[in-house]
Amino acid sequence: MPTDIEIAQAAQLQKIIPLAQQRLGLPEEALSPYGHYKAKLSLSHIDSLQPRPDGHLVLVTAITPTPPGEGKTTTTVGLGDALAHIGERAMICLREPSLGPCFGMKGGAAGGGHAQVVPMEDINLHFTGDFHAVGLAHNLLAAMLDNHIHHGNALGLDVRRISWRRVVDMNDRALRHITVALGGPGNGYPREDGFDIVVASEVMAILCLATSLSDLKRRLGAIVVGYTADKRPVTARQLQADGAMAALLKDALAPNLVQTLEGTPALVHGGPFANIAHGCNSVIATRTALKLADYVVTEAGFGADLGAEKFINIKCRKAGLQPACAVVVATVRALKHHGAPAQGLAALEAGMANLQRHVENIQQHYGLEAIVAINRFDADSAEELALVQAACARWQVRCVLATHWSDGGRGAQALAQAVVQVCQARQARPATIYTDDMPLPDKIEAVARKVYRARAVQFSAKAQQQLAEFKAQGWEHLPVCIAKTQYSFSTDPKLLAAPEGHEILVRELRLNAGAEFVTAICGDIMTMPGLPKAPAAERIDVDAQGRISGLF
Repeated sequence: MPTDIEIAQAAQLQKIIPLAQQRLGLPEEALSPYGHYKAKLSLSHIDSLQPRPDGHLVLVTAITPTPPGEGKTTTTVGLGDALAHIGERAMICLREPSLGPCFGMKGGAAGGGHAQVVPMEDINLHFTGDFHAVGLAHNLLAAMLDNHIHHGNALGLDVRRISWRRVVDMNDRALRHITVALGGPGNGYPREDGFDIVVASEVMAILCLATSLSDLKRRLGAIVVGYTADKRPVTARQLQADGAMAALLKDALAPNLVQTLEGTPALVHGGPFANIAHGCNSVIATRTALKLADYVVTEAGFGADLGAEKFINIKCRKAGLQPACAVVVATVRALKHHGAPAQGLAALEAGMANLQRHVENIQQHYGLEAIVAINRFDADSAEELALVQAACARWQVRCVLATHWSDGGRGAQALAQAVVQVCQARQARPATIYTDDMPLPDKIEAVARKVYRARAVQFSAKAQQQLAEFKAQGWEHLPVCIAKTQYSFSTDPKLLAAPEGHEILVRELRLNAGAEFVTAICGDIMTMPGLPKAPAAERIDVDAQGRISGLF
């Protein structure tokens, strides 16, 4: 059986400019090509497009994943292709993959099998350079901050209260906590520092939430880099870094147009993680797709307790987006994993609690109708699939089997038809978990109690002090972004299925004044991941002809 990368390399791609003209009606001057098969869309042309009032935004989310993932991106791509198969004008919106996971656990994140976005190697490696631009803009601010201190510190920054760390787009645990400026007075003032991964950067969040170049610059200027001795915030605008940062990000702000294996147009843009950031592609890409297509299929990272919650409570709240329905991806493999230590059908039966919890959250708390998509594997038995379908029938939830990995869009046509039926009914009334005027602790507790089914939220002494400071500084109106493990509803990755009555410990809070949300760091979650014992990088190679292998 061919691998994902072998399938992608065997595909006959359409040149991107003719595809954009034929499928989207875009003129050549609206595109800046990066080679033959990828291009950026002009922001000025995007501004000239008229919105489609009847366009449908479809969210693809998932149950709590196992480490290999359950095919959420694959399903997003397969559904987009399937909508095109049944005659609908469809587009796909995805996040860009981070190099950290590509060389770490996953080895690639552009879909799989016959449901992929291509050129797969480009998308997974350097693509159009957006992540590099984000890293450079972030680290430019870090350099200007230390330079300001070195040359007299006119703003009075307290080196003990600097909150702006550095970033790199690679899993590297050795950089989590470091000391900088060693070697004498000429190298600056020594202080503790650290690295996060680029996808956890506030600059990445800003890129994905900004609505224009001017909005991008405004948000960059609002970034808080640290505090004075009397705890007054110091911003990037005060360091006069916002203009240069915006210049570095000017091209990165334009969304990237590629295609699926079947020629469905796809915008792949931005990439914040969903376990440590808000996990959605850019607002600009989503809004652009809604101007160009009648059905826009997008995804939110990891399970619906993370990606979908943040999609609704951060992205949709800020951008005024109205999703029409949510597709919940599940696999028999993952459901049995959540039913452990039981075996066979007993494990599957026990693991169904995880799917039920996600469906309940989507329908009761997010205000969307849920469609369960079973990403079918060859090893799934008829008895196992019947058990899942029977459970969904008891819950009065649509359940559709999909074989897009092996059959492409043709294998997800039943799913596409179900999505069209739900969208045409237009009954969705998206709801948020909390209101803007609620205090920050109440917002965190609302998510913990309603979505995670936690008994209580505990705040460390550090987090309590930060809450008091954020309230005094006027940031209580911001939404919250909870950073926790993706492998459980709780903060303990070993608590599978649908735990209840657990406690959520908030270790610390991080202000993202430019992105306009507050991140709550919970449990043992790290904003700089490490590589596994056998990283995917060990299997990635390139031959003498430049042909890459190992990206799955």
